[in-house]
Amino acid sequence: MFVALTVVTAVAALLLAAWCGWAAYRDEPTKDWHFIGMAVVTVLALVQLVVGIVQLARGEDARQGTAIFVSYLVGAFLCVPAAGFMSLAERTRWGSVTVAAAGVVLAVLQVRLYDIWGG
Repeated sequence: MFVALTVVTAVAALLLAAWCGWAAYRDEPTKDWHFIGMAVVTVLALVQLVVGIVQLARGEDARQGTAIFVSYLVGAFLCVPAAGFMSLAERTRWGSVTVAAAGVVLAVLQVRLYDIWGG
């Protein structure tokens, strides 16, 4: 697994979580700028998904199993977009809380992906 990409994705997810958490603290819903941040984090997760699948296709193996690794990759990719859609439905501070929680979840998934790969 490409460790630098995992670290960058986790840090970006935590920054998004802090940013949306600050918006929730100020009683604000998610705004266009938050969605741009979500898009950046989602692109990082997509790049990670592609890199992970390419490495598996090359014959490299995840230490704890390929199926669980791919499941975590897909879950990490879908985490922030799902929260973004939920925040569109909830146009209060709780939409921001949802995205902040998704950022934290994505960071935790990055740590778990690192462990599954054999880090």
